[in-house]
Amino acid sequence: MDKLIERFIHYLAVERGLAQNTLESYARDLNAYIEFLKRGGIVDLNQTRRANIIAYLAELQRKGRATTTISRNLASLRAFYGFLLRDGLLDGDPTANLESPKIEKRLPKVLSVAEVESLLEGPDGGTTAGVRDKAMLELLYATGIRVSELVSLNISDVNLNMGFLKCYGKGSKERIIPLGTVALQSVSDYVMRSRVKLVRNPSEESLFLNHHGQRLSRQGFWKIIKKYAHTASIDKEITPHTLRHSFATHLLENGADLRAVQEMLGHADISTTQIYTHLTKSRLKEVYAKAHPRA
Repeated sequence: MDKLIERFIHYLAVERGLAQNTLESYARDLNAYIEFLKRGGIVDLNQTRRANIIAYLAELQRKGRATTTISRNLASLRAFYGFLLRDGLLDGDPTANLESPKIEKRLPKVLSVAEVESLLEGPDGGTTAGVRDKAMLELLYATGIRVSELVSLNISDVNLNMGFLKCYGKGSKERIIPLGTVALQSVSDYVMRSRVKLVRNPSEESLFLNHHGQRLSRQGFWKIIKKYAHTASIDKEITPHTLRHSFATHLLENGADLRAVQEMLGHADISTTQIYTHLTKSRLKEVYAKAHPRA
């Protein structure tokens, strides 16, 4: 069964061009499922039935897994079984007609403009790391790119003369995003003042480097943003996507076109972007309730 997972992951990588993070997520979900089957004495996927799938999802629920996690696991199993069925490796699909658990849509957490400004003012511009951190935070808020896209940037992906960056999102889809004046200046400062101090290998292509002169990791950035959130006394929950959510919300609040925001965020479906319109409406209601004398 392990070999079948490897074959499936290879298919997702080569035929569908999925990102490495997505491939790892599929592999984790499927390996956990296979371990569950083995504990029950099942060593052949043709032995699995609908009841096995339901039992596995129930076990995830007993372990306290979030509804979103259970739904993602079911989606992974559907894709896996569908692949095996198409390749003639299975007699039937035990996931057929199984309903995903209903997910309550939660609005993403965003920062106010004042909170963003406070966060962006945190890095010390007199230090090498501070100049780098300022550039990363400004770039995230200016473009709305994902943290995985930020740390994957190469120096050739940023055109400082023309003021735009090129990044590769989910499915390796390329998109071009304009840079604002402040972000452009911050990235220029970093390239000229800090990156030259951090780089060890002249052939290193990564834009953002750690103190070893290697590409900064997502975990490394996560520690950085948590540090500056603490410095700015922001008591809201901060996630790696907080600046991305704030970018989209602030654009829409100021009249940006939904399609333009969708393109900048790299959303394949505009319904994903529309969640930010719900967010702006809820914020307008809050403002109205606080400000109107007869609210």
